[in-house]
Amino acid sequence: MAEAEKFLDLPLEDVLGDRFGRYSKYIIQERALPDARDGLKPVQRRILYAMLQDGNTADKPFRKAAKTVGNVIGNYHPHGDSSVYEAMVRMSQEWKSRLPLIEMHGNNGSIDGDPPAAMRYTEARLSSIAAELLKDIEKDTVEHIPNFDDSLQEPVVLPALYPNLLVNGSTGISSGYATDIPPHHLGEVIDATLLVMQKPACTVDELMTVLKGPDFPTGGIIQGVDGIKKAYETGRGKIVVRAKAEITEVRGGRKQIVISEIPYDVVKANLVKKMDEIRFDKKIEGIAEVRDDTDRTGLRIVVELKREADPHGILNYLYKTTDLQVSYNFNMVAIQNKTPKLLGLKEILNAYIDHQKEVVTNKSRFELEKAEKRQHIVEGLIKAVSVLDEVIAIIRSSRDKKDAKHNLMEQYHFTEVQAEAIVTLQLYRLTNTDVQTLENESEELAKEIEKLKGILSSEKKLLNVIKRQLQRVKKAYADDRKTVIEDEIEELKIDLEVMVPSEDVIVSITREGYVKRTSLRSYSASNEEPPGMKETDDLLFAQQLNTTDTLLIFTQNGRYIYMPVHQLPDIRWKDNAQHIGNIVQVEPDDILIQAIPVSEFNEDRFLVFFTKQGMVKRTALSAYQAQRYTRALVAVKLKDNDEVRNIQLTNGETDIFIGTHNGFGLRFPESEVSPVGQRAAGVKGINLKKNDTVVNGFCVPANNDSSWLIAMTQRGAMKKMSLKEFESGSRANRGVVMLRELKTKPHFIVGLELINQDVDVQIRTEEDQVSTQSTSSLRPVDRYNNGSFVIDVEESGNIREIWIKTDHLNITTEADKT
Repeated sequence: MAEAEKFLDLPLEDVLGDRFGRYSKYIIQERALPDARDGLKPVQRRILYAMLQDGNTADKPFRKAAKTVGNVIGNYHPHGDSSVYEAMVRMSQEWKSRLPLIEMHGNNGSIDGDPPAAMRYTEARLSSIAAELLKDIEKDTVEHIPNFDDSLQEPVVLPALYPNLLVNGSTGISSGYATDIPPHHLGEVIDATLLVMQKPACTVDELMTVLKGPDFPTGGIIQGVDGIKKAYETGRGKIVVRAKAEITEVRGGRKQIVISEIPYDVVKANLVKKMDEIRFDKKIEGIAEVRDDTDRTGLRIVVELKREADPHGILNYLYKTTDLQVSYNFNMVAIQNKTPKLLGLKEILNAYIDHQKEVVTNKSRFELEKAEKRQHIVEGLIKAVSVLDEVIAIIRSSRDKKDAKHNLMEQYHFTEVQAEAIVTLQLYRLTNTDVQTLENESEELAKEIEKLKGILSSEKKLLNVIKRQLQRVKKAYADDRKTVIEDEIEELKIDLEVMVPSEDVIVSITREGYVKRTSLRSYSASNEEPPGMKETDDLLFAQQLNTTDTLLIFTQNGRYIYMPVHQLPDIRWKDNAQHIGNIVQVEPDDILIQAIPVSEFNEDRFLVFFTKQGMVKRTALSAYQAQRYTRALVAVKLKDNDEVRNIQLTNGETDIFIGTHNGFGLRFPESEVSPVGQRAAGVKGINLKKNDTVVNGFCVPANNDSSWLIAMTQRGAMKKMSLKEFESGSRANRGVVMLRELKTKPHFIVGLELINQDVDVQIRTEEDQVSTQSTSSLRPVDRYNNGSFVIDVEESGNIREIWIKTDHLNITTEADKT
């Protein structure tokens, strides 16, 4: 009977946790993160080792890349060929690696992001500096482990005769960890290593006297020494990397921006495309052409400017909005003692120095053992040469090699090793094998053994060996620094006039929240017809503005949208606009009630808010200048069930008028409302009776009574009153009546507007029927008059609201003036 199957009853989270834990450990240790000692990921290490084993070194001809990839996959790294080839290509790209470890013939990609040619077309070999990573690996300097199928041995780490982790940097994402270590200058890194060896207690400040900061292969300018210092202390820090750009003058007085170096890891083609899109979309004025003049002599991007352009302003804008300037965030994570750790500069250097101590110790032990073995053999050969005839006689009289060795050991007391060397000595060696030559070799071996024993017994001598190695590498491979380092991060100030081309446009906003800007040409071609919009929609705002202006759009729920005019969608006058919710995050149930254009946010101008529950708030206009405006911002703090009725822009010297649903009107000086902050609630403007609410509020010139109030009641009556009817009083009073009180069918005000001349008023009923009434047909009445009936509410329902009609705009364009 077959054995019954066995099942483990385990919680799912335990199984998933165990499996993911194993996977994470593999990803972290064996794929994505570099080793702190040699700065290599496993695939990189295996590629270099496989090329060394194949003799594919810098002093030999190039070989097909596919051959190396096959060797790596077959012998050491049983994964996809594309991952191996991509790692190999990256190590050959001079714009990615500060000192490339592989030389490649053929297309190995480009700084424009072009992919490399297939591995069957390219050829590769180790670079000369890669040999310094692999040097002495055959001398048991590092631990070796069996490969994936136990058929070969592979190194756990390379000897690495220079600190490759800092020189070439590393980037990678694993599960739970990521690393970003920038490249550095070889000479500076070696100087910092020597300083730590000389003075183990040195500070990061002292190290930064020799190791200034990263040195990117693409050059550029680093700003922010404090960020570098923080990164070297903690492993994390932020710097700004910007392109090297020069403003030059060409014939005719025109100027151009010439970019000769770009930030590290930026794809040049994408950068040029982005800059050209800015020119094409006219996001800034003054760029005539963007072209890439890069050739084999070096990188060169040219931004041709128009004659009147501001080159510094345009350059600052490009720094701010494109990858001409980027942030680089240090995240110096590496594997140390089989564990991922966030390492500071000293920890990285100490890990490297400890590794080199181990490498030099292992090498010295290997060479000592080899020298002692050779010396033992040389002693035997010296002894054999002195009795050469007897030795030859013994060998000739012996039956075989084994018998000859036995006889030599028996008669002359040679050791087995010495006897083996004697019997395997070739005859031609007897022609010049004399005692003097052997004694000279013995003396040299004795010196070598003494030197190696000294290294193994003395920490100081061991460190001197490491120092000499580092100084040799520095002398052979160090070049000039490519990246310039500046102490401070420059604050980029962009003049709005540079960023936004100054253009007069018509801005329209509908009551349902659709916004757009339209060119004067498109508006003029419309014969002043209403803009394109839904049949059920109406205009809330339409005015000629400049693209450098700003619109403050206020909502019923006490929020406001800060909207630079140039960011409004450019749409033809006859086409439907775009909803504000597609541009700025707005609550779906919020309603737009007012739009106020602003050219300049002055301290001496104020916004006055009127709310349904009688509150009035006055705040300096400058408080509403926003830096970030991706969503609606708080304009006024509202109590529960309160709503904003109106917002007015004032000079601080007006009178305030408030009208209520029950027919009360109050007028008082604006000065009675003290200015408060942007998020404040304000003060009580009018003392409301129970169940009464504010219909509308206005700011009117204190010495001007030529304006008229248009009031509409729910019964369809409309009246026209002069502001003279209302004397200025004080805040928080009940006010005076605007309607005659009726015992049956009383009138209540549902709409209130302030006008300076006769206009058309839109009237909406509760049945959503809309009609138009001209105020010119109304005769002025006093406060106690209930006005004239203009709508039959029995047919259309009670009146819900009124607003001034803005279909036919009184807009004067420059063309009209001409």
